[in-house]
Amino acid sequence: MTHPAVVTATSLVVGYGDVQVCAPVDLSLRPGQSLAVIGSNGSGKSTVLRTVLGLLAPVSGRVEVLGRAVDERDRRFRAGVAGVLDADAYFPGLTTREHLVLTARGFGVPEAGRVVDEVLEVFGISHQSDTVPEALSSGQRRRLLLAAGFVRPRELLVLDEPEQRLDVRMRRDLAGLLREETARGGAVLYATHDETLLRETGSPALLVGDDVSRLVAPGEAADLLAAGL
Repeated sequence: MTHPAVVTATSLVVGYGDVQVCAPVDLSLRPGQSLAVIGSNGSGKSTVLRTVLGLLAPVSGRVEVLGRAVDERDRRFRAGVAGVLDADAYFPGLTTREHLVLTARGFGVPEAGRVVDEVLEVFGISHQSDTVPEALSSGQRRRLLLAAGFVRPRELLVLDEPEQRLDVRMRRDLAGLLREETARGGAVLYATHDETLLRETGSPALLVGDDVSRLVAPGEAADLLAAGL
């Protein structure tokens, strides 16, 4: 049985206002699939993700998520799409654990405390449960941001260079988490510069650039990253 696409982009032009930042994008991402977005710095990777998340309007073309035009105000969109970008964002005054419990409860997660404790352990920050985010190291804050995406229900997980500020071991663990995400039927769309993460997830990739944006097979995508694109 073929499942409907979680994300569909058709002749999608992304940018700011009417300023296009890369060649038009076409993609289809279904449940149980992951897709990396790769390209040189400034090529438009983050802009593609922000457009899928509804934070930027398309310059032209169309993007649909969960079968509908993207609207971050839509209840189903907000319930089904988890995005982790590159900016630190926390609830002021809350500890690491309190931040995650509030996030989980806000999305109706049963036994939110137990789920949060498991995710804190997975991301290696359980010993920082009672620490406020501002007192964490840069790498620990990155782990907390990623953990916030994993404590809530989701059909689509969107990650912008999730490997940033993570050590080698955590990057490998993250690859395993993304494989588990697709194995349970979730869809993952992520931008990356990390060749190892790409190889270990086995993801095909969308290569974005000024002249052309095209889909590439997993092996070719990792080779492109290894060669510096």
